[in-house]
Amino acid sequence: MFGQLHAKIGDFWWYSLMIFCAARVADCLNMFVGLWLVPKYVPPEELGAVQPLTSFASMLAIPAGVFATTFRQEISNLAVRRDFGRMKTLMRGVFIATAILFFVAIVVAKFILPSFLWRIRIAEGSLGLVILAASFVGSVSAIYQNPLQALKKFKATSAIHILGAPIRFIVMLVAMPYRALVGYFVGQASTPAFSILASVVALRKELSVRAEPYWNQDVVHRFGKLFLLFGVSALAGGVASLVESTTIRQRLPGVESAAYYVVTRFSDISSFLMSALAFTIFPFTAELASRGRSTLPLVIKTSAAIMLTNSLLAVFFWLFGRHIISLLPNGELYAEFFWAIPCMILVTTLNACSSLYTTAETSANRFGYMWFTIPTSLAYAALLLCVTGWGYFEPYMPQQVNEFFGVHNIRTLSTMMLWMIIAAAIRLACCMVHAAKGKLPHLHPSHNPKR
Repeated sequence: MFGQLHAKIGDFWWYSLMIFCAARVADCLNMFVGLWLVPKYVPPEELGAVQPLTSFASMLAIPAGVFATTFRQEISNLAVRRDFGRMKTLMRGVFIATAILFFVAIVVAKFILPSFLWRIRIAEGSLGLVILAASFVGSVSAIYQNPLQALKKFKATSAIHILGAPIRFIVMLVAMPYRALVGYFVGQASTPAFSILASVVALRKELSVRAEPYWNQDVVHRFGKLFLLFGVSALAGGVASLVESTTIRQRLPGVESAAYYVVTRFSDISSFLMSALAFTIFPFTAELASRGRSTLPLVIKTSAAIMLTNSLLAVFFWLFGRHIISLLPNGELYAEFFWAIPCMILVTTLNACSSLYTTAETSANRFGYMWFTIPTSLAYAALLLCVTGWGYFEPYMPQQVNEFFGVHNIRTLSTMMLWMIIAAAIRLACCMVHAAKGKLPHLHPSHNPKR
C-alpha cells in the first residue's frame, strides 16, 4: 500500500510526507517543552528574553552558519558523485574552522554580552557560553545533515528527528529546575549535538574511506566570493532578526513581550510543513536546474500547499486560541493576546513562501535574489531603530518628523505585528517580481546552466 502511494504521489511529496510525519512526532514533545515546561520555570518577567538571547547568539554564530551555507551545495555535489574522500576532508575542514570561530565569538561576547543582557533586563551572567554553544552546535549540525539530504537518506533523517526531541526534553527537564534560562539553552544544544553524532553513524560507510585532498587555490578562489555574499546576506538577516526581537523585549510591556513568546509557540506550528518541504525541495530543485528545467512550478505547488494548510490553522486559532492559551501556566496573563496567533501565522506563511523560492534559487546556483533580500532586511532593521529610537534625536529633528514618529512608535504588540506583516509581504512581493522578470545577474562565478 505504501509502495503504491509512493508511486502515485512521486518522490518529492513522498519524502516530504515522511520528513513531515517524523518531525511532527518530535514536535509533540517540543510543544510540551515550549508551552508548559518553559513557562513553568521561566518567570514572566524573563520569558520575553528567550528570543532576543537566541537572536544574539545567532548573530555571533553567523560566520559558522555561512560556512555551512557556502559549502552546502558542494557537499551535496560531492555526495551525489560519491566522492566521499574529498567530502570527508571538506567536512573536517569546516568543523575545524567552526571551532576557531567559536573561540573568537567567546572573546567578542565577553565584551558585549553584559551590555546586551542589561538592555533586555537579564542578570544571568553564565548564559553567555551556553547560548553561544547552542548556536554553534546548531551551525555545525547542518554540515552533517547536508550529505544525508543529498543522498536522500530521509529514513535516517526521520529517525534523527524522532529521537532528538526526547533527548532535548530530558535534558531540559533535568536542568531547568536548577537554572531556568541556562537549562533551556543547554536543552537547545542537545538536539543538534545528537544530530551530529547520529549523522556520523548514518554516514559511517561513506566516511570510512580515506580522506583525499580538497583544499587548493582554485577552491579558495571559487568559494571565497560566494562566502562573502552569503556572509553579507546572513549578516543582514541576523541584524533584522536581532533588532526585531530586541525591540519586542525592550519597547513592549513585559507581559506583552512574554505573550509574544507564548503565541509564537502556537504560530510556529504553521512552519512545520514548510520545514519539511524546504528540506526535501533542495535536492529536487537542484536536479531540475541541472537538467535545464524550471524550478518555479515546484515552488508554486509547495507554496500553495503551505498557504492552504496555514489558512485552516489560522481559522482554528482565531476560534479557539483564547481558550487554549488559558490552559497554560500563567495562561490568564496571555489569553487576551490570542489574536496575535493568526497574525503570526500570516507572517510565517509569507516568509515561508519567500524562503522556498530563495532555497530553490540557491540550489540552482542562482543568487540574484540577494539584490533585494539584503537591502530589504537592512531597511527593515533601520526603520525599527528609527521608530523606536527617535527620542534620542528629538531635539535635533523638525517638529513634523517628531510627530510622525510619535504616532507610529512601537509600544504595543499589535503595532509590532503590523510592522512584521508589512515586512514579510514586501519580501514575498520582491520574490514574485524577481521570478516574473526571469533573471537578475547570477553572482556565482562558476554557474553554467547548460553544464
